[in-house]
Amino acid sequence: MEAAERLRTAQRVLVIGCSGSGKSTLAQKLGSRLGLPHISMDREIFWLPGWKVRPRSEQLARLQDIVAQERWMLDGTSPGTLSLRLPHTHLVLWLRPPRWVSLYGVISRWFRFRGRSRPEMTDGCPERIDREFLAYIWNFEKTQSPEIEANLATFGPDVPVCVLKSRAENRQLLAMSEQVY
Repeated sequence: MEAAERLRTAQRVLVIGCSGSGKSTLAQKLGSRLGLPHISMDREIFWLPGWKVRPRSEQLARLQDIVAQERWMLDGTSPGTLSLRLPHTHLVLWLRPPRWVSLYGVISRWFRFRGRSRPEMTDGCPERIDREFLAYIWNFEKTQSPEIEANLATFGPDVPVCVLKSRAENRQLLAMSEQVY
């Protein structure tokens, strides 16, 4: 798998994809194996306790500090911030499973963490699910992917992008990363 080979030298890896696609799980496991600090954008950039959105100027300042670091495994899609992240990125892992996989991931995550915050989310932001969030996931490929593709072309034309289309491919990459390191 090309992604496993590219991980040999990548010091700044961006993991993107729809909610529920497995970004955080993959980023945490790969970061641990590669010795790269895992950074969750939900936790470190976007959310304050009580599901309050961090002010945009503070988000951007925090993100600029993070991407300036020498090594990271950054987990989060946010097409509107790709212009800041891609110029610093060595490798993009884009998780693009079928939407039913992401829906299943979000629903199962809600059952697992219902009433409390998951580890990659800000404390005080208990797991939640609603119709709007499910619609976002259902329409992700149509609404978000074109913007992601445009940002990749504009701000990261030389950054390798490895697309993972299933949980099995995620597991295969993890298994290959064990052999490589």
